[in-house]
Amino acid sequence: MKREVAVGIGLAVIVFLGLDGIDIWPLVLLIALGSALYFSGILSRLSNKSARKIVLSQVNTTFQDIGGQHMAKSELKEALEFILKPEVISKLGIRPLKGILLTGPPGTGKTLLAKAAAQYTESVFLAASGSEFVEMYAGVGAQRVRQLFQDARTLARKEKKSSAIIFIDEIEVMAGKRGSNQSHLEYDQTLNQLLVEMDGMQIHEDDVRILVMAATNRADLLDNALMRPGRFDRMVRVDLPDREGRLSILQLHTRNKPLAPDVDLDSIARETFGFSGAHLESVCNEAAILAMREETDVITTRHLRQAVDKVMLGEKIDRNLRREDLKRVAVHEGGHAIVGELVSPGSVSSITIAARGMALGFVRHAPEDDRLLQTISELKADICVLLGGSTAERILLGEQSTGAANDFEKAWDIARQMVLSGLSPLGVVQEEALSPETLYKTIRDIIAEQQTVVDELITSHEAELWTLANALLEHETLPGEAVRAYIA
Repeated sequence: MKREVAVGIGLAVIVFLGLDGIDIWPLVLLIALGSALYFSGILSRLSNKSARKIVLSQVNTTFQDIGGQHMAKSELKEALEFILKPEVISKLGIRPLKGILLTGPPGTGKTLLAKAAAQYTESVFLAASGSEFVEMYAGVGAQRVRQLFQDARTLARKEKKSSAIIFIDEIEVMAGKRGSNQSHLEYDQTLNQLLVEMDGMQIHEDDVRILVMAATNRADLLDNALMRPGRFDRMVRVDLPDREGRLSILQLHTRNKPLAPDVDLDSIARETFGFSGAHLESVCNEAAILAMREETDVITTRHLRQAVDKVMLGEKIDRNLRREDLKRVAVHEGGHAIVGELVSPGSVSSITIAARGMALGFVRHAPEDDRLLQTISELKADICVLLGGSTAERILLGEQSTGAANDFEKAWDIARQMVLSGLSPLGVVQEEALSPETLYKTIRDIIAEQQTVVDELITSHEAELWTLANALLEHETLPGEAVRAYIA
């Protein structure tokens, strides 16, 4: 209502001035320019109110709500002691931390850890993304950084808190190495302002203690000045969860879901090597959706395993393959499974010829334990498994197909890794000193050696492979136990 009255009064004033003989065109142009700026959104972008804030009342995440990451949580709690025990810190002459950087792959829980830190220390929590500080207008990013620190102190006093945590997600967007953005100095100005604000934090004198937390999965892009002691003092690595961590995450995300009595979450944790916390949460959610589709009251192991396949490969696709093509897919996947069981007994979890995403079929392997280091024999076994599909097609069906292109690419990468890790006949090498011809020949020899092994394995188990392929054509999906039964 007030806006309409103001517009009406303004128009009346302009009309009155025009009737009085005063030149109103400069005033009209000025009003038109202001209106254009207002409605284009430029003024709102220049406003310092555009930074997103999350207050403590909206943060209910605790460290108990985060599965796995025991080392990261322990290290983070230790770093937060300066907020919880300022007198002890001061008595021992310890310089309090100003910044903590959380690094690790996407989906590992960096944002959740920052929220849990705010809850743990009973601090006001302000969150923003690095992209929110970068604009095409000069000075806007620096102004937003100043405003964020000012808001932290203001909100802490308003909430009667003695500490505040500022969390900046994807900080590499605003804090990349200076000079790398030659065409846009706004990035460097924003980073400079962040450095100034962190240097100006008087921990012992301010009534509000501020801790800056940031998250990134590209720590190599950050400016060195930001990483020195006195700014981001502590770097906490948030890695992909190990087997125990995956089990605790699965237990966390299924605590409000009805599970069948025979569900073995430990086996699901074993089969999801390389999954992040976000992937595991999606597995539990997709399993519940599958149970809902089938109108069952509980989530079974089959639902969870199907959910793992869906998260890994995508939704099932209706592809009307010819009988000959479906037979070729069954032989191909059977070759992977047979060789996998022969070179690494008990490793096959399931085999299917149901198309998902870009894959016409898939063999899911579940190693007994997480493998962070691999020996020469393990790497050679992986190459053998990858060559098993194409070899089965060639020996059983007379010729290969294009379906093995991705397998060959992965086998080549593993063989290349062997050469550069000093596990080839060349011994310890330096990549830059290797000629392309030598590297190519060595990789080719490694793959050819394993191809001979795979040829012998497939030839000696041709009957079992035909039996497995026919069973796949009948049932579409088989568990690893069925594969082991055929081999036995």
